[in-house]
Amino acid sequence: MPAIAERLPSAAAARPSLLPLLALGLCAPTLVPLLATAWAWTQPDPDTVAHLARHVLPRAGAQSAWLVLGVSTGAALLGTALAALVALTEFPGRRFYAWALLLPLVLPGYVMAVALIGLFDTAGPVARLAQALGIGAWFEFRSRGGIILTLTLSLYPYVYLVAREAFARQGGRAMEAARVLGLGPWQAFRRAALPLARPAIVAGTLLVAMETLADFGTAAAFNHDTLTTAIYKAWFGLQSVDAALRIGGVLLLCVLAIAVAEARWRAPRRYTAVGAAPVARIALGRSGIAASGFCGLVLACALVVPVARLAWSALPRLAQLDSRWLVYALDSALLGVAAALLTVAAALAIEFAARERPGAATATAQRLAGLGYGLPGALLAVGLYVPIMGLSNRLADATGIDVVLHGGLALLLVAYGVRFTAVAQATVGSALARVRPAVTESARTLGAGPARLATAVYAPLLRGGLVTGALLVFVDTIKEMPITLMMRPFGWDTLATRLFELTSEGQWADAAVPALAIGVAGILPVWWLERRSRDEA
Repeated sequence: MPAIAERLPSAAAARPSLLPLLALGLCAPTLVPLLATAWAWTQPDPDTVAHLARHVLPRAGAQSAWLVLGVSTGAALLGTALAALVALTEFPGRRFYAWALLLPLVLPGYVMAVALIGLFDTAGPVARLAQALGIGAWFEFRSRGGIILTLTLSLYPYVYLVAREAFARQGGRAMEAARVLGLGPWQAFRRAALPLARPAIVAGTLLVAMETLADFGTAAAFNHDTLTTAIYKAWFGLQSVDAALRIGGVLLLCVLAIAVAEARWRAPRRYTAVGAAPVARIALGRSGIAASGFCGLVLACALVVPVARLAWSALPRLAQLDSRWLVYALDSALLGVAAALLTVAAALAIEFAARERPGAATATAQRLAGLGYGLPGALLAVGLYVPIMGLSNRLADATGIDVVLHGGLALLLVAYGVRFTAVAQATVGSALARVRPAVTESARTLGAGPARLATAVYAPLLRGGLVTGALLVFVDTIKEMPITLMMRPFGWDTLATRLFELTSEGQWADAAVPALAIGVAGILPVWWLERRSRDEA
């Protein structure tokens, strides 16, 4: 045994030292859009700056700020209320709503926008009913209130999920202690359970704010000017990549400001859970019917009604679909598969390097990989495309050879990797953490080489995490609109880009076909995760 113990450190020391460099190299593209947007603001261009300051940034910035404020507030209130009901009370249908209220996550905001605009717009059934009742003069869904409602219904599950877990972890002990001290149920919740769940609620609300700020498809569907749509218009409307980069820099500052504000808010505060026993839920009695009805109303508005509307509009048009739609679906699937394979491979390499060679380099690589998910798609698109285009032009001038590094599938897949590596990291890292070092060291002691370790040890233990990560990235790639729209090669049209074109032309009924397909694709990870959790149980 001592001889074996002496051999283990030497075996670890003999492992390849290039792993940290590989991890940093895989994360390097994340720095490109950050440096490109910062560089753009260092270049003197008074005319562009004056135009942005006078005509673009005031309106787009104000609209984005109102949107973030409204959606964050709505999602925080709705998600917290639903989480408290499900985690702390008992009412008819509670077990069903506990998981069903997460399902609106399968519908991207722009898909829900297609459904709700088709339902409430001027030619929609609700608008016609409002006009018949004489209230059509003030009924206008394509407004700031309409987009805030749409994004709130789409994003509240982020707050609901983390708040529900936070309320459940408290075990009801804090509320029981407060009740013993003479407080009523509402006072006990407000003064005991809610403060303990506040960090989770703030974290979920921050994620909602980031998603709202990064949203492109919903804002475009509502024709709502925001910083993300301003980037697209500057690039494709004004043909000014410099203006697009400068707007991207402002958007990046907003993202960083939200992250810093949340970190500063949380830093001086410390929260400790009280007890670990299961929640002693409060039976609501007759009020349980109202609680069940409230949860059902939210689920109907956020999932049942939008999906039913999309299906109602799409089904009559399915017989009219031609071969072009098969091409859109295949292009979407090919991009999703390629992005999933490459992104999961990159996430595995980064997490494996951090496991085998822990240190500052691999820790930095992990942070950079996670940073990409917080960057809006429009910012990533312009921040990657413009520098690479400039590099292509310089190489062509220097060599006399037409070198094209931009405008191809490779750069598009790199952008997907920057955006979604964090998604794959979460599942791959969790699966890799379950492989105990003692298992791999024992295999090495028995003479297993790298290939044998990969096939006999790592592959069976990592299979579930790799498949889950790949599936999540696949669906996120299919749903991703701004990156695909702004960076796809000529002739590549996907379901998301086709949906954008149809909504831009006002063809809401026809847009229901790709919207429904994207929504159905979003069910895949939910089905897989539910099946996997049952198998593990």
